[in-house]
Amino acid sequence: MTVKPPNFSTLTPITIGNTSTDTGLTSTITPPYPVGRQIRNLFIGLVAILLMAILFIGQHTQSTGVSLSIQAKQSIPFDEALINGKPTLMEFYADWCTSCQAMAPDLANLKQEYGERINFVMLNVDNTKWLPEILDYQVDGIPHFVFLNQEGFPVASAVGKQPKSILVANLEAFLMGDPLPYAAATVGKVSNFQPPINSNRSDDPKAHGRQG
Repeated sequence: MTVKPPNFSTLTPITIGNTSTDTGLTSTITPPYPVGRQIRNLFIGLVAILLMAILFIGQHTQSTGVSLSIQAKQSIPFDEALINGKPTLMEFYADWCTSCQAMAPDLANLKQEYGERINFVMLNVDNTKWLPEILDYQVDGIPHFVFLNQEGFPVASAVGKQPKSILVANLEAFLMGDPLPYAAATVGKVSNFQPPINSNRSDDPKAHGRQG
C-alpha cells in the first residue's frame, strides 16, 4: 500500500492576524481600540448627555418660568384700568419677592383666562412713583392684592402667597359681585416691605400710566 504524502497546497489558510511568509499562514487578531479613540467616544457621549440636559431644562423653563418684569410690562396700565369700566386685580410686587416669583406662572395663566373681563395691574413697590398708592392701600408686605370695582374703588384685599384655587375662588366671586371668600386675610408667605419715606416721583399724571 502506497501512502501519499499530504498536499499542503490545497489547505485553506487560517486568517488569524499577522502574516508569516515562512508558514504561509495568516492570523487576524482584532487589536483593542486605541486609547485616543476611546477618549473621543467618551467625550462625544458626555457632550450628547449635556446637550439633552440643557434642552430639557430650557423647555421646562420656557413652559413654567415667567419673568415678573415682562409680565408687568404686559399688564394693563394703572390709569387705564381705572377708566375702562372693568374690575381690576392690582398686585403690588417686587422682583426680589420670592412669593411673587412663585405666583407668577399662576397669575399668567389666570390673565389668559380672565383677561377679557378683569384688568390685571402690577405695581413695583421699588418704584417710588407708586408711593401714594403704596401708602393709600397700606402695603407693608408683598405680594399684596387689591380688588377694585368697575369704578376703581377698592372692595377687598389679600396678602401673601395665594394658591391658584384661592385666586380662582376670589376672582369668580369678584366677577359675580359677591363677597370674596378669601379676602382680608394673609394666606401664605409674605415678603416684608417698608415704604420709603421720601418720594422723587414726577407730578406728571401721565407718569402713572407707565407700569414698573
